[in-house]
Amino acid sequence: MKLMSSACPRNCYSTCSIKVGVENNTVKCIEPHDKNLATPEGPCIKGLAYVERANSKDRILYPQKRVAQGKYQRISWDEAIDTIAHKLSYYKKNFGPHSLMFFASSGMSGLLNGVSTNFWRLFGGATTTYGNLCWPAGLEGTRLTLGANKHNVPWDIENAKLIVVWGKNPAETNIQQMIPIEKAQQKGAKYIVIDPRRTPSAERANSLYQIKSGTDGALALGLAREIIENDWIDHDFIKKNVAGFELFKERVQAYTPEKVADICRITASSILELAKLIGTIKPMTLVPGYGMQRYENGGQTTRCLLALSVITGNIGKKGACWHYANLQSYIFDDLKEPESYYPGSEHPCFRRKVSMAKLGEDMLKMVNPEIKMIWVERGNPLTQNPNTNRVREAFRRADFCVVVEQFMTDTAHEADIILPAKNMFEQSDIIGSYWNPYVQLKQKVVEPAGEVKPETEIYYLLAHKLRMDKNEISKNIPEPSDAGIEKYLKQFLKPFPEITLEGLKEGPMLAKSFEEIPFSDHIFPTPSGKIELYSEEAKARWGADPLPDYVPLTQNKPFPLQMLSPNSHNRIHSQFGNLKVIKQFEPEAYLFVHPNDAEARGIADNEKVELFNNEGKACVRVRFDLGVRLGNVVLTNGHWGVNGAASNMFTEGIETDMGHGAAFHNTWVDIRKGQK
Repeated sequence: MKLMSSACPRNCYSTCSIKVGVENNTVKCIEPHDKNLATPEGPCIKGLAYVERANSKDRILYPQKRVAQGKYQRISWDEAIDTIAHKLSYYKKNFGPHSLMFFASSGMSGLLNGVSTNFWRLFGGATTTYGNLCWPAGLEGTRLTLGANKHNVPWDIENAKLIVVWGKNPAETNIQQMIPIEKAQQKGAKYIVIDPRRTPSAERANSLYQIKSGTDGALALGLAREIIENDWIDHDFIKKNVAGFELFKERVQAYTPEKVADICRITASSILELAKLIGTIKPMTLVPGYGMQRYENGGQTTRCLLALSVITGNIGKKGACWHYANLQSYIFDDLKEPESYYPGSEHPCFRRKVSMAKLGEDMLKMVNPEIKMIWVERGNPLTQNPNTNRVREAFRRADFCVVVEQFMTDTAHEADIILPAKNMFEQSDIIGSYWNPYVQLKQKVVEPAGEVKPETEIYYLLAHKLRMDKNEISKNIPEPSDAGIEKYLKQFLKPFPEITLEGLKEGPMLAKSFEEIPFSDHIFPTPSGKIELYSEEAKARWGADPLPDYVPLTQNKPFPLQMLSPNSHNRIHSQFGNLKVIKQFEPEAYLFVHPNDAEARGIADNEKVELFNNEGKACVRVRFDLGVRLGNVVLTNGHWGVNGAASNMFTEGIETDMGHGAAFHNTWVDIRKGQK
């Protein structure tokens, strides 16, 4: 058996380096890769499940066409390419290129994803998307304040004396982060968790502050008030590096412990206790999760939390960090995030865009032309985008749909033609990370199974079938061979002589621009050149208050339970949940409910109930959980609708206050005993 270096390309914070054991063109095992200092002990259960995922009998290996609702028939690649090319030509000629909807998400990262954009540009354009489902409110809130999204290396957390994990559950969703956290604890550091849920991460903490969901901004401003009142601020750091502190100081005066206690539903004494910890223990690393910015107030909430790191001087030092997103490995322009904040910000042929957060609603509104054909790759919008029923309606209104997929997902069931997608082991690609600082190679280790063709080859075949200019094809779409792919990837490495394809084949590498402790030079690429607690850009671009502020959530629906849909340790969004190794731990979707909320409705533990609101309803099994706050229920995201309850059956298409994110947690539901 041969061990080969690779890396996990999923939309996951860790981006683990791995070694893949291969024998007879078959993936046999996944091993740790010690050259990545952020993930030296190997991947999580999902990474280990790649062995089953790569060899699954349920994988789509051949092109298929729909012959009846829910029924598909194998076809040849020639028939698939001919049919798709005919449809593309027909709709472009009769309705224009923007009658084609190109949807791509983050199912697999890599430089080669840019080939799809190249193809659609050569085609003459398409309707595309703007925004991002994952993290853009927090990204924008951070960028407005610090000027860039980067943080200390992951292993620097070990140097912190105080670690505040806010709205994140790394023990399940970023397990490698627990290594430096626990090392810091062994050295005497305090580890604090702030979360509406009592999670496995909280079980390992010194203290848990279990606040009401969506009130994080109010707590942060209340903490800032007490820190300023007690003179626990870093005067020298603020004087030299911070713009807008005096205005911020005035803003927080209204957030008294009593007021914040009433908003957040924790005691005033707890607020004073937490303020003293943050104000007096240095260095502090604050680790906010992506969940806490998935409310409509997410951008402003991020700014409120970040202000705590700023006024205490916990920026740009060892062990002192705002640990949200680290884009240092995103050295290639095509990998920059967020993908596109602003509609119309890309090439003119992509001027027509729809919101990722309001996908179904916006697609249904499209006229002159209407959406006639849909192409989906690297995504499962019927499960992952808000308001599943509206997305399904929009898909079914279109005349024709192509889905490139590995498994029969909710979205694949809407396709007229399904094309088999490559898995991560069947084509090399270069990827970055938004946590660790490495550039990595997801290396090809086996030949594609069945009749699988990588997306780059599909586009190559379509481009020639559509008789596109051969010179343009050769410049924009790599030839369908290993040599063609390597040639294409090497052109991106030319500006970075310190990184070579040969080196990447051995393991992760660092760019020369890498900073172990960003902002240690006190250079902040904001309009003022300082950290901006007061941001004119926030007002001009987003219509937000220039100062960080708490904006209460809007609840205009008559449902009493707020539903959270956090990430799960068993899935990366809607991937992996179909595998047997995962199903043994989570065979179906569970709705986690506080026993008092359930018993008030006559519902017993493990009972099937009807979960409902105005957007949808489903039958789901209840699990009692004393770690869930009264008034909250939890349905982890990524369950497929075809297997029961998917969280986005109940979400609305609501954008966050900045960044065009999706406010998944602005969701209210109710439950009742299942109908007999």
